[in-house]
Amino acid sequence: MTKTILFLVSFITLLFSTVYATTSDKPSSYEEIYPEIGYKTVEAASDDFEKHFNEKLKLPLRVPPVSFTHHFGRFNDLDGDANDSFEVTLINDKISENHYKIDVRPLKNKLPIREKYVIKTFELKNGIVATYMTFSGFNFLVFERDNWQYTLNIDKRVSNKA
Repeated sequence: MTKTILFLVSFITLLFSTVYATTSDKPSSYEEIYPEIGYKTVEAASDDFEKHFNEKLKLPLRVPPVSFTHHFGRFNDLDGDANDSFEVTLINDKISENHYKIDVRPLKNKLPIREKYVIKTFELKNGIVATYMTFSGFNFLVFERDNWQYTLNIDKRVSNKA
């Protein structure tokens, strides 16, 4: 009986409790969040990557024709070189599906391509063979150039615009 009364009092207290929020409870901006997890300008991250591998990096000159509000770069320098990579992320803080990412890693540590995700393989205008894949809500284009493996990916929801 005592447990039942205690439960009812607790339930009624929860039911009539008021939660107060202040204007400072708004979510952090991308300018605050991304640097906290290692992102910086694309140029600064690219410089870090090139210095680490002592080799120039060529990034694609074009991005998909969708609206992006932010672009960040990150050099992932993990234990050893096997998982070191460079990443460019383009996002839109108002339209979540406007998300495009470029990952670059050395060919000697390239990620394997799983055949079950491959949609098509074709030759680019410059003669390089590229693999088009789809996985987990994203479309991917993977190719090798110079000493790098490039993986370009975009949210499937906007891939028909790209």
